[in-house]
Amino acid sequence: MTALIRRLSSADPGFTATLDALLAFEGSTDAAIEHAVTDILHAVRTRGDEAVVEFTRRFDRLDAADMGALELPRADLEAALASLSPAQREALEAAAARVRSYHERQRLESWRYADEAPGMAGTYLGQKVTPLDRVGLYVPGGRASYPSSVLMNAIPAKVAGVGELIMVVPTPGGERNPLVLAAAAITGVDRVFTIGGAQAVAALAYGTQTIPQVDKIVGPGNAYVASAKRRVFGTVGIDMVAGPSEVLVISDGSGNPDWVAMDLFAQAEHDELAQSILLCTDAGFIARVEESIARLLPEMPRQETIAISLRNRGALVLVQDLEEACAIANRIAPEHLELSLEDPNPWVDRIRHAGAIFIGHHSVEALGDYCAGPNHVLPTMRSARFSSPLGVYDFQKRTSLIEVSAQGAQVLARVASVLAHGEGLQAHARSAEMRLKD
Repeated sequence: MTALIRRLSSADPGFTATLDALLAFEGSTDAAIEHAVTDILHAVRTRGDEAVVEFTRRFDRLDAADMGALELPRADLEAALASLSPAQREALEAAAARVRSYHERQRLESWRYADEAPGMAGTYLGQKVTPLDRVGLYVPGGRASYPSSVLMNAIPAKVAGVGELIMVVPTPGGERNPLVLAAAAITGVDRVFTIGGAQAVAALAYGTQTIPQVDKIVGPGNAYVASAKRRVFGTVGIDMVAGPSEVLVISDGSGNPDWVAMDLFAQAEHDELAQSILLCTDAGFIARVEESIARLLPEMPRQETIAISLRNRGALVLVQDLEEACAIANRIAPEHLELSLEDPNPWVDRIRHAGAIFIGHHSVEALGDYCAGPNHVLPTMRSARFSSPLGVYDFQKRTSLIEVSAQGAQVLARVASVLAHGEGLQAHARSAEMRLKD
């Protein structure tokens, strides 16, 4: 019988090469998708509303007369919120409050200081922080709907002070998800359009007669959405190009093997390409986790997806000690890292590269997806080596402030003149020298 998940040891010959091969993921670009996206972007850019309505009729089976029929009034959002069960509304509002409380601590502020270097009296330097004017939020629609995605993207944008937040969410066949619309009501989304796919990205990026151009597009989507976001980057900003979801669990054998197995399942059920890896110092515990996987998998509604993910991209890895586990974790740079350890805190500082660190047996990653507070939009595909979680700072921009006094110019102009001549830029040098007193 084929193993449900591979077993590795860091002591195996060629372990590093095997690990790197397991981690390797290239976001394949399907030529047909790329061609279709190119055509859609061009059509929306040149024909605006007409093209968006045409594509929405074709792909989402919505018989809309015009763009006005595709915009949801605020009353529809409030009605969706009112339709929730008390338990659903309480959970959504509790999660929103926790996410907002966390992100309010991220807000950047402007600053300014007097330059106290010799000869620089009256010179001031600083940084002005301003929110983006308008942001577009893409939310998957239909059956694959994620109200948590609305919370995690809309709340930091609103905390940052974004002037207008426009949400696009496809409703194939007219199917609306009340939790998604309720989340839009709770978070204060300004406008909602029932459009999706590359045409929605194009409408946000270029603007149409009805939808104003945004400054940045955030939120997850399918291959067409991802391709469109890549292509419009530069015209507008984007959050990131995300890969499959990932979890790495570091264990010293002190936990519950069923808990660890289910934590691996929680990532694997996202997608057949998702990655779930356990690094453990205890061979006996690895065997118990493997037994838990075999016993619990048949209970999972998404067992086929989980099984393919674990078989193709998962691993149970025996390591020599926790020092080595942390070194391997830094090489992996996972989206989610669980420190499933008896005494986890001393090891937090050993981790340099991870999107989010979950500390201790009860800090399960699923809590971070919904309601812990920190953002669940995290860097994947080893990009945690140089990227950070989505946050308020992604919806603010920084402008440098430079106020040089006449006295300060006597110092800086001489420095600039020398450097400009050295670069062969005489106009730069002359521009600075003109500020010098005779």
